[in-house]
Amino acid sequence: MKLSASGLGQQAAHEGENKCLNSELWHACAGPLVCLPTVGSRVVYFPQGHSEQVAATTNKEVDAHIPNYPNLPPQLICQLHNVTMHADVETDEVYAQMTLQPLTPEEQKDTFLPMELGIPSKQPTNYFCKTLTASDTSTHGGFSVPRRAAEKVFPPLDFSQQPPAQELIARDLHDIEWKFRHIFRGQPKRHLLTTGWSVFVSAKRLVAGDSVLFTCQSLS
Repeated sequence: MKLSASGLGQQAAHEGENKCLNSELWHACAGPLVCLPTVGSRVVYFPQGHSEQVAATTNKEVDAHIPNYPNLPPQLICQLHNVTMHADVETDEVYAQMTLQPLTPEEQKDTFLPMELGIPSKQPTNYFCKTLTASDTSTHGGFSVPRRAAEKVFPPLDFSQQPPAQELIARDLHDIEWKFRHIFRGQPKRHLLTTGWSVFVSAKRLVAGDSVLFTCQSLS
């Protein structure tokens, strides 16, 4: 999720429909090994592999979802026309949708100057990811943030207050806004997200073992 402190500035303007997801947040969730191809590049599409993937992810027979085309070659050389980043509404799992156009044998013979191998992973420099504990997902508790992570990612607290606290505004992958109270308290003192956190846990159906990722907001 992207973070900002209440009153520190407006969210960056929404991009177009095909760019509705924050690129840095998407890449952070996808991981450093994921690299998207650039529009205009040539890629190889494997129909059988795609069919097997559909069967594995749906736990159903391939024939029930993918028509059988006996004359379809095992691989197709295509040109990439569009890439859009998405996140599953239920699980927040990120994925990319690509539009491919198969090239004719004549087009494949045309001279092709390779483009970049892929879009560089636009991972944010300031972010942290934590695997949730049972305490983190308890509806009666809060989210315990490692001190280094809080100091690196969260806006600085005003330590003249007792206890130091602030309201954080976060936007998830679907651009839904969540509000949390960030407080520094306890013995020993630690950073916690309290008010608003249990609502988030319930809405996302989070359990111990799930992971959450926070990044700094890019101000416009």
